[in-house]
Amino acid sequence: MNVLYYSHPSALAHDAGPGHPEAARRLVAIERLLQERAPAFLERREAPPASMAQIERVHPAPYPARILEAEPEDGYRQLDPDTAMSPGSVEAALRGSGAACAAVDALIAGEAKRAFVAMRPPGHHAEPDRAMGFCLFDTVAVGAMQARHAHGIGRIAIFDFDVHHGNGTQAAFWNDPETLYLSTHQMPLYPGTGAAHESGAFGNIVNAPCPAGMGSAAWRRLVESRILPRIDAFAPALLMISAGFDAHAVDPLAQMRLGDEDFAWATREITALAERHAEGRVVAVLEGGYDPPTLARCVLAHLEALAEEP
Repeated sequence: MNVLYYSHPSALAHDAGPGHPEAARRLVAIERLLQERAPAFLERREAPPASMAQIERVHPAPYPARILEAEPEDGYRQLDPDTAMSPGSVEAALRGSGAACAAVDALIAGEAKRAFVAMRPPGHHAEPDRAMGFCLFDTVAVGAMQARHAHGIGRIAIFDFDVHHGNGTQAAFWNDPETLYLSTHQMPLYPGTGAAHESGAFGNIVNAPCPAGMGSAAWRRLVESRILPRIDAFAPALLMISAGFDAHAVDPLAQMRLGDEDFAWATREITALAERHAEGRVVAVLEGGYDPPTLARCVLAHLEALAEEP
């Protein structure tokens, strides 16, 4: 099965500063491994920029204009202790969100069943009116709203297996009964949100916190008991994944103990639910993962799982 793979050189131009873990070397490692393995199922597409109308479905004015104005002509501009911009950051963030929208469009048009957005900066920490956690715009949320507003897709499920809780995505959909947001994440850890009692205005938020040191078997049991049944009962017409790979045992920013195959397993479980409820449609968006060689392997395993025939 073909997997649409959205990327653009602008994702390499965004620079959060010397020594920052969210660096271009993450994508460089992914691209190097994909070139070595040359998976035949990948269909590469250029990530287009999102329009302001698409961004503002998640980030109301004046926030997007503030981000555009904040981009420096040279050097860096610090938005918070973790989040910085450089020349080119705006284009990268717009094309990341645009890629999520284009992926949704393509899947709903029947051009493919699976898509992966290989862009940076990541998105799931960006709140409707605030950049944070390396993120400027909430990529997966913008893509979900494209499905809702451009295509009339009602029920959308977003599974976030990044090791950090996606506070921005949770905030975007807190009051939206038609969007189910589900997250496994280490807790306590940045950003400090994602307690199990945070369940949304309509019970549409499912947080499954994980202790430091949680390994494969315990995490899979948690996904099987807390995540998959809720998605199945919700019966979404579109599934999306915030695909962060920093719950891996070697990642430097957290202390969970997952391995490459855990992400592939979770991807297969999601694609099975997509086949049951959503005509097979899955859009995955790259989030974290800060050991570049490990990230590259995990992304390849994730892509191979997306490509598996049902």
